[in-house]
Amino acid sequence: MNWEQLLSLKRHGDTHKRLRKEQDETRLGFEVDYDRVIFSSAFRSLQDKTQVVPLSKTDFVHTRLTHSLEVSVVGRSLGRKVGTKLLEKYPHLKEVHGFQFNDFGAIVAAAALAHDIGNPPFGHSGEKAIGEYFKIGNGSKFQSKLTPKEFQDVCDFEGNANGFKILTENRKGVDGSLRLSYATLGAFMKYPKQSLPKKPTTHIADKKYGIFQSQKEAFTDVAEELGLTKYGNGDDIRYARHPLTFLVEAADDICYTIIDFEDGINLGLIQEEKALEYLINLVRDTIHKEKYSQLQHREDRLSYLRALSINTLIEDAVRIFLENEEAICAGNFSVGIMDKSKYKAQIDDIIKISIDKIYRSDEVIEKEITGYHVLQQLLNTFITAVENYHTGTLSNYDKLILKVLPESVDYTTDYLYHRLMNITNYISKLSDSKAVILFNKLTAKTV
Repeated sequence: MNWEQLLSLKRHGDTHKRLRKEQDETRLGFEVDYDRVIFSSAFRSLQDKTQVVPLSKTDFVHTRLTHSLEVSVVGRSLGRKVGTKLLEKYPHLKEVHGFQFNDFGAIVAAAALAHDIGNPPFGHSGEKAIGEYFKIGNGSKFQSKLTPKEFQDVCDFEGNANGFKILTENRKGVDGSLRLSYATLGAFMKYPKQSLPKKPTTHIADKKYGIFQSQKEAFTDVAEELGLTKYGNGDDIRYARHPLTFLVEAADDICYTIIDFEDGINLGLIQEEKALEYLINLVRDTIHKEKYSQLQHREDRLSYLRALSINTLIEDAVRIFLENEEAICAGNFSVGIMDKSKYKAQIDDIIKISIDKIYRSDEVIEKEITGYHVLQQLLNTFITAVENYHTGTLSNYDKLILKVLPESVDYTTDYLYHRLMNITNYISKLSDSKAVILFNKLTAKTV
């Protein structure tokens, strides 16, 4: 893979090549990507989607929106630092093509901003709730009517693939959805493969999948334009990651490691004294002990250690990327950047505490149970009504249910897979609270 292609400014529907040297420096294409994501309705819904604790009423706790904003900030720093060194290593990128170090930062920031845009309500438990509706619930009846890959798409519903769908799906009068640059779309794709075969290798890019069957054509177009390394054959072709995807992933890893931990402290799920020890272990080489000792309030101590921890991990991530840049561009770097961190032991300690004290806390588990019931009921209600429409057996209740669906949700298509994906995508875009409110309206129940 080469950086000239990887930094493509092309957008869906372009008939002429976009050259970096011809870009308006006050409205750079990669920065337009960021703007388009942040003004999208799918991004706005993240303000009420779970990051750590579902349906939390405290302003201490991060939502998917605040998490995404923070990941984009960290990603921008990573991209700029890496970009500065890459332009020194490959001077023709600047001298011939006009690329600047800020371009790398803008691409990573935009992709990082969008990295959770496809996540359903209630976090990863929401993905499982949707998948199990089709795997072992009422949706299992559709298996015989779908291709193996189509059925796998719904059984292993994946927020990353749903995000690519949101960013690229054609709608009436709107081709290419947000029409982001291919460089940003490439950096967004953590798992550039279809749902089958599952985990064909131990490479991190094969850990999950990132492309629904409905977006296969758009994905292939982006991958080929960027010159991503191709693997497999026939209908099982998959691609290497865009190198900047490793920075998007590192930004996410850094933020959820440190900031989820911070949320746990603020919620009282993790004892402050013990927690601060773990953060101090991470920044022991860079902490200003005199400055730290002068901080009298927990909020200030935590803020100082959080900032220092994030900066420490940013510098380490940049080092790892640059040391392995050639292997990354060759598609031969098979793990996440932070898996090679010299602070991995400290990171693992923090994550273990977060799992034990936060993700498995009674508050989180109880609200995930609620979310599981809400999403499965919504899926069943809407899909039943849609299928009754197609079999000519609509009840009066079904007719009312169909009126609830927005006009943008096409349930009239004869293609079963698209009907199921359209309903699932609609529900995935709901915020946590909106999903509960809609559940209450449709079932006349109180959750």
